[in-house]
Amino acid sequence: MYKFGPVQQRLLLLLLGGITLGGQRSPDRYYRVLGELRKEWKRIDQRSISRSLRRLSEQKLLEEQPLSDGTIRLVLTKEGKRQAGFLDIYGRSIRLRKPKVWDGKWRVIIFDIPEDSRIFRNILRQHLHEMEFYQLQKSVFVSPYPYEKPLMELVTLYEATSFVRIMTVSWIDNDGKLKRHFFNVKKTARKEVT
Repeated sequence: MYKFGPVQQRLLLLLLGGITLGGQRSPDRYYRVLGELRKEWKRIDQRSISRSLRRLSEQKLLEEQPLSDGTIRLVLTKEGKRQAGFLDIYGRSIRLRKPKVWDGKWRVIIFDIPEDSRIFRNILRQHLHEMEFYQLQKSVFVSPYPYEKPLMELVTLYEATSFVRIMTVSWIDNDGKLKRHFFNVKKTARKEVT
């Protein structure tokens, strides 16, 4: 797994943003993304850029393509896109908003990831903890929040769709413990049936 400093993270995300920018069809959306990229570029310590670019290039996450006019184009490699995608999803997962009203459905994540992919297994567990999922069993996590899409993006990004199941269910037996955990619902006394 790669460890990135803050400047390297921003550079990867900016380059990923450039890819996003190139795919925009709506002029409004294009200029909005361009504005966001400019703001983010200005926030980077300019002295750190060349050092960070060199390190990303050494890690084979970034390559330079010479152009006919003597300038170079910086392009993310396949692995660079993957790592930038991970950083993008990771950043968004922390900022996901919880809905004010629960829709009554549980999101259940079940995985059986082989030992040779333990890095992804650890990344997935870290994401689930960041997203405040409840660990029901060792490889089973539950949440009432609609986070299926970002989790599916993460699983797809790491090419682990054959190891992970994401379900939305309306009933889990004995979900009182889950409701207490997520909603601070007090345990009610059982009524005697006569």
